[in-house]
Amino acid sequence: MEQFRAMRRSRQQLSEQECIGLLQRATSGTLALLGDNGYPYAVPISYVYADGRLYFHSALSGHKVDAIRRCDKASFCVICQDDVHPEKYTTFFRSVIAFGKIHIIEDDAEKLKTARMLGDRYNPGQEEALRKELASGLSRMLMICFDIEHLTGKEAIELVRQRAE
Repeated sequence: MEQFRAMRRSRQQLSEQECIGLLQRATSGTLALLGDNGYPYAVPISYVYADGRLYFHSALSGHKVDAIRRCDKASFCVICQDDVHPEKYTTFFRSVIAFGKIHIIEDDAEKLKTARMLGDRYNPGQEEALRKELASGLSRMLMICFDIEHLTGKEAIELVRQRAE
């Protein structure tokens, strides 16, 4: 496992359980990869969290897929709260960043299972529609697995103080 730096403002750090809860509630985030010519490539994307992993879907080819095949290290950021308070020149925020290893799922059974998880998350209770969508579209998509190695969350100091009251 990689060594990750400690959060500088540890008083604002969220617990691992709070981070997981935020990942379970948020619906999209930004996946950061090593892109073309060594430039960072950050792409907004929908996801599903399960058992210490994040799952994404993708087209069969493109910048994201090339970056994942080239380098398996990635980060994923979710902003779960972003309340601007202009009179205080600040934002009351909660965010989570995951660091880990990413790969394209090659096993067909795992691909179907994770695609189903994603479909159930964004269109719950629509089993027949999901079955039809997967029957027609699964061959034209990739499923991607992000194994979380380090998870960190932070909230604005104002939110820390509100909790303490």
